[in-house]
Amino acid sequence: MVALTVAVAAYVLAPRMAEGRVTYGQMPDPPAGFGYKMAWLAVRSRDTEAVLDELGLVAAEPCNWQSGIGAVYDDHLGNDHVFVSPPVNGWTFVVGLALPYPVGRAFVDKGLALLDRLGQRFVEVQYFFAYPPIDVFAWARLLEGRVVRAFAITDSGVVWNRGRTTREERALGLKLFDFRGVRGRKGDAGGEIILYPTEEHVLRLAGRWSLDPTKLDGIDTPTLGLGYIALAPASWRPERLRKTG
Repeated sequence: MVALTVAVAAYVLAPRMAEGRVTYGQMPDPPAGFGYKMAWLAVRSRDTEAVLDELGLVAAEPCNWQSGIGAVYDDHLGNDHVFVSPPVNGWTFVVGLALPYPVGRAFVDKGLALLDRLGQRFVEVQYFFAYPPIDVFAWARLLEGRVVRAFAITDSGVVWNRGRTTREERALGLKLFDFRGVRGRKGDAGGEIILYPTEEHVLRLAGRWSLDPTKLDGIDTPTLGLGYIALAPASWRPERLRKTG
């Protein structure tokens, strides 16, 4: 039901077309929830402009929560736009499927590269990705420029597995996703057993590390704010590793 609500909200709050141009709402508004079938960063900073600057986004323009979240869930705009939010309880969110994600071992790892860069400027950076249709789930946390934990799995297997499983992961049962020896186990029908996290795991972990984005609608903020909607740089697009030798 929550996922359906998010999908409906994205349709209702989508940016408007005016004279052949997309227009975004610029009336400050309270936070809007997101999280299902989505990727996002949580950056511990109240300086939205600093986060925007470090990301290297293109053609940024002011945008409120409703219009920004609507844009990143839009079937067309969501392919290459991200929304950088005003701060919520000390966290600035960067939301959109255009964020770099762990594609697989045959591709350049642009996700961790982006996190490393942000980690040099901000005291804490978190990354989450939950997209069941293509079986991609990921989470990462950097503190003072150091990767504390990074885990990602796709339909081709584990892509990231850096750092020790955190206390919060273990509390959610995510210790099951160590994957050592899993491929060798056989089920009753004789097939391979592949264990995957779920969207709920990712969202609940986000709630323990920072904030569960599906619950932002109920958060009181001292002032209403504006974020930014922008195009993702071309450098974020997936790129295969070049063969050497």
